[in-house]
Amino acid sequence: MEWFIQTFRQYPELAVFLTLSLGYFIGGFKFKNFSLGTVTSVLLIGVLIGQLDIQISPNVKSVFFLMFLFAVGYSVGPQFFGGLKKDGLPQMLYAAIVCVLCLVFPYLIGKFMGYDMGLTAGMLAGSQTISAVIGVASDTINHLNIPADQKAAIINKIPVAYAVTYIFGTAGSAWLLSSIGPKLLGGNLVQKAKELEIELGGDSIGDDPGITSAYDRVMYNAYRISAQSYACNKTVADIEAELQHKGRRLFVERIRKGKEITDVSPDTVVEENDVIALGGRREYMMNYVAVNETEVLDAELLNFPLEVLSVMIVKKEILNKTLAQLRAMDYMHGVVIRTLKRAGIDLPVFPGTKLYKGDMIEVVGHKKDVETAVVNIGYPDRPTNTTDMIFVGLGIVLGGLVGALSLRISGVPISLSTSGGALISGLVFGWLRGQHPTFGRIPEPALWVMNNVGLNMFIAVVGITAGPSFVQGFKEAGWGLFIAGALATALPLIGGILLGRYVFKFNPIITLGCAAGARTTTAALGAIQDAVQSKTPALGYTVTYAVGNTLLIIWGVVIIILMS
Repeated sequence: MEWFIQTFRQYPELAVFLTLSLGYFIGGFKFKNFSLGTVTSVLLIGVLIGQLDIQISPNVKSVFFLMFLFAVGYSVGPQFFGGLKKDGLPQMLYAAIVCVLCLVFPYLIGKFMGYDMGLTAGMLAGSQTISAVIGVASDTINHLNIPADQKAAIINKIPVAYAVTYIFGTAGSAWLLSSIGPKLLGGNLVQKAKELEIELGGDSIGDDPGITSAYDRVMYNAYRISAQSYACNKTVADIEAELQHKGRRLFVERIRKGKEITDVSPDTVVEENDVIALGGRREYMMNYVAVNETEVLDAELLNFPLEVLSVMIVKKEILNKTLAQLRAMDYMHGVVIRTLKRAGIDLPVFPGTKLYKGDMIEVVGHKKDVETAVVNIGYPDRPTNTTDMIFVGLGIVLGGLVGALSLRISGVPISLSTSGGALISGLVFGWLRGQHPTFGRIPEPALWVMNNVGLNMFIAVVGITAGPSFVQGFKEAGWGLFIAGALATALPLIGGILLGRYVFKFNPIITLGCAAGARTTTAALGAIQDAVQSKTPALGYTVTYAVGNTLLIIWGVVIIILMS
């Protein structure tokens, strides 16, 4: 054991990776719907390993923290600036007010309880589940004109308060929004979710998630045409028009005439005994009943190149249009929209769902049809392993330089700090990527590493460094800190729900999504969607999430200024 201790002290990087490994392992466990999550688990394991008195350079956590904050800004940048437009302004204003409540209540509770700036900042971070506040608040404290030992003592209290208040911050948020929220909003929210789905053109064929999940999928079948068929001696264009008139948007992709197989054009004539490849969204194909056509197994006919491609919405001509309007475009012939994501969040693929710049849609169809559609939609996000590190490195440097600038007011230095600067830079660079998608590419797996590993590497170092003083800090704070954190979690959420209902008068389903987004609680969004049996709350999540993820992190600076 002595050898292990000395080795970890000599090679602290091994202690960091051990912390990550054990933290991710424990964070994967769930009790019903509750989980500590990786961040809290990594912090607690770090505290435990930190009892070995391991010294780690603070530069290590700074590097990973800057990387994490830039990635956060990059992810939400398009939605943040896109929300400034007319349609998104009410949700942005709502999120800003909720975020102010998320600052004011922890501040007032901290003052009432007599907490110092370290405990109050940690309570803000844990109760609002915004781990980045730990780093931003620590950076701000380091800029204060107080003795170094006092700075260290205050900073070491932040993870203590975070760990105590985070549990209710996560589980309590999900419980409040999914259980108490519907009661505060009144009415049967499951029914209201279905009404919203119908309003958006969604399918209300039942409660079985297995049926609705088939909505996005595509299928193709082969049919032999008889002399009595509606398709016999008609052009492909006429056949597709007749099918669409009956409410089935299906496409003829290929045709077999005798032994010869060819692609079709709108004026291709279908004759008796021809075999056509007919396809489209699964629910349309399921409703297609062959009367004078015989479904056949023709593997050769159906073996054509089918492309699945993610496309970033860029073209001005389709911004603010609905999915139904996009599908009706001539260039969407043979192309099916399978999924829609905004800021990485899955949105319902309903005809009435609007499209905004930076949205990612996944389209499926014959390769030639997909290529035609992509040119008119936006930029193809083809799979790649390459990250534009020129873009990433420059963004972090420029943000850090701006954040390093400070202004003294009444002797107190006011600055964004390098971490806050990296966040703002990420927002701007993410927006630039959305405007000009030919550069600045960060593949999703790389972005996950920057977001997830970047944050947890920072948290691991924080836990190990604060380990020796953690137990003493917990004894000083007492269990009253847990109750204080629970109040700091509940009051802004309750206020946000009432605000959405009585002031902004949002649809109750949208209100729940907005409340979860403003508090950046993705776990709560999942709980809400389970409670209302619908994906529609995500429509209120993305814009408010972009605002919340920005303001709540900046509150790490503000709370220290207020408390100091």
